[in-house]
Amino acid sequence: MRQPAASTVLIAVLLVAGCGPGPRDAVRTATPPVAAPPATSTPTSTGTAFNPTDVAWLQLTVAMTERLLPVLDLVPGRTTDPAWRQTATQVATTRRADLERARRLLADAAAPTTNPHEGHDMPGMATAQEMAALRAANGQPFHRLLAGHLRAHLAQSVRIATAEQQSGAQPATVALAAAVVRSGTADLERLDHLDPA
Repeated sequence: MRQPAASTVLIAVLLVAGCGPGPRDAVRTATPPVAAPPATSTPTSTGTAFNPTDVAWLQLTVAMTERLLPVLDLVPGRTTDPAWRQTATQVATTRRADLERARRLLADAAAPTTNPHEGHDMPGMATAQEMAALRAANGQPFHRLLAGHLRAHLAQSVRIATAEQQSGAQPATVALAAAVVRSGTADLERLDHLDPA
């Protein structure tokens, strides 16, 4: 009987981690909380239903990745450094594959197709102003901005994927979370070599 309560707490943690005002924008008011999906989701072909944590994590992962990819798409036009280009390409390739898996899993869960995080500025997401700064920078200034955004995104992705591993129920979703933790941790290490913080 304690599992539903634990799941509810984790959903709240995921949503607060994703949607609350961050330190860079403490004045902005928090957006209304997103309603958790019903606990009785449709079982998949494995017979294991998605729990609310699975769906909440998938939705947040999709939203975060959709905001990261435009940042990575700027790299070829803003730097000629082969190490930064290679890192951006590698991260983008992994994230695009994860995005497709997450979207398929959301479809399997019969989750709403709308993005509940649309318009939210969450940790690990570049704002419109930050995107403008990235577009205006080249070389080392661009590298510094890119490193900050990548580090924030990867750290937040690993954090919420770890939470999904602990409280998720649907095997393919938990497996995707494990993959995100592995790739995100490796990418953070690679980033630390490029840009020691």
